[in-house]
Amino acid sequence: MSRVILVIRDGWGFRADKKNNAIANTPTPNTDFLMKNYPNTLLNASGEAVGLPKGFQGNSEVGHLTIGSGRIIQQSLTRINKSIEDKSFFTNPEFLEAIKNAKKNKTSLHLIGLFQTEGVHAHLNHLQALLKLCEQEKFFDVKIHAITDGRDSPTTKSLNHIKKILAVLKKQKFGEIVTISGRYYAMDRNKNWDRTKQAYDCIMKGETKTTYTNPLNSIKESHKKKITDEFIIPRKQKKYGGVKENDSIIFFNYRTDRTRQLTQSIVERKFEEWKREKKKTYFVAMTQYYNPMNAKVAYPDVLEKNLLGYTIAENGLRQLRISETEKYAHVTFFFNGQNEVANRNEERILIPSPTTPTYDNTPEMSAKEITQKLVEQIKTKKYDFIVVNLVNCDMVGHTGNKKAITKAIETVDACVGEITKTALKENYTTLVFADHGNAEDQTKKWGTSHTTNPVPLILVTNEEKLKKTILEKNKGLQDIAPTVLEILKIKKPKEMTGTSIIKK
Repeated sequence: MSRVILVIRDGWGFRADKKNNAIANTPTPNTDFLMKNYPNTLLNASGEAVGLPKGFQGNSEVGHLTIGSGRIIQQSLTRINKSIEDKSFFTNPEFLEAIKNAKKNKTSLHLIGLFQTEGVHAHLNHLQALLKLCEQEKFFDVKIHAITDGRDSPTTKSLNHIKKILAVLKKQKFGEIVTISGRYYAMDRNKNWDRTKQAYDCIMKGETKTTYTNPLNSIKESHKKKITDEFIIPRKQKKYGGVKENDSIIFFNYRTDRTRQLTQSIVERKFEEWKREKKKTYFVAMTQYYNPMNAKVAYPDVLEKNLLGYTIAENGLRQLRISETEKYAHVTFFFNGQNEVANRNEERILIPSPTTPTYDNTPEMSAKEITQKLVEQIKTKKYDFIVVNLVNCDMVGHTGNKKAITKAIETVDACVGEITKTALKENYTTLVFADHGNAEDQTKKWGTSHTTNPVPLILVTNEEKLKKTILEKNKGLQDIAPTVLEILKIKKPKEMTGTSIIKK
């Protein structure tokens, strides 16, 4: 009986040019051996191949969603962009209700979100559209809470974004930027609640040690101290006093994993991370950050049917999902079509990520512990299908520390060698690939961010027919699920528009 393992080497892309290419310049004996001896190809993992606009970098959320669904799903960025184009954005009932609430109570509208144009978590165009909507509705008491990036974008690019929004505010003659927080604080997803609290105190209470009168100068001061956008300590405009009772809030980030903690601290009645007085606000989330959520949603999820995990479960097979904290949600929630509930006979193993300010301090992360636990599980032959994510090349790639990135790649290569060796011994077929690129391009253009490069896929197997197969070219992440089902000899659901990578 066939069994399959997906080894997702997060952030391991392909680029022919070896300059500033950590993947190409790091010794990877295990990967080299697999590439030489087993069928391999390149997969598209960005832009239209994962439901994003053309030319946009891939990311872990859309990558795992595409892998797990076996189809290209129109992502939130594309949906929102299209709504701006067809003007339905400006009649969105939840946006209008948020403005109506503030008008009725003579209170403020707060716009919280990441200042970026890379489109990984948010897009500055959406903030501009919200400001245009406020102008349309003749509502002018608007307070903006800027979250600076420096991770998916160049490390000091926030200055350009702040300048752009200040110019819009000047032209429209209303609105002000009242707080600035680096995403390290406002968008933590690893339960570092002390970071979230600093952003919360700044935004909700107007309490922070650092204040400013000019947002641009405040950011420049941080940059002079070598504090890049990601790590800008939460600060407020001098006169800002926090969110008031009956204010409205729109959180315009659409990606869900890094919005949860801050949102929970603002909206949930039951919250135990620190003592806080919950204020009555009209809170609109751009998308469904988690479920259930005590907030309104501007763009509800479009639920997909017959995903890979569900199809495997319906055929009576057992499956395992395993990763460390940083990507655990991706192999579970996102892989299952943004569904929190596990499939029947789906088991999960969470290995804690290291506690450290930045992962260049611990480039091995928890890869060795994941591999040890996974090898144990493979040997039991309990599972027919396993998904594992090795996070290092992405998480350490985001730091831009070349020495640490090299160590991360070496670690992942060693783990892949151990996993595939055990898998072959126990007659598993393994697909080794990535959800997007990162570590293969450390040029100025991409810096610490994801890339638009394709990702390598290697088919590692004992099955003679599969070993001799030629893999299709010009394929994408949507084609992984149909390939898995073919190997498992399960009929592909009609909803899966992807096709097998195995050449007929």
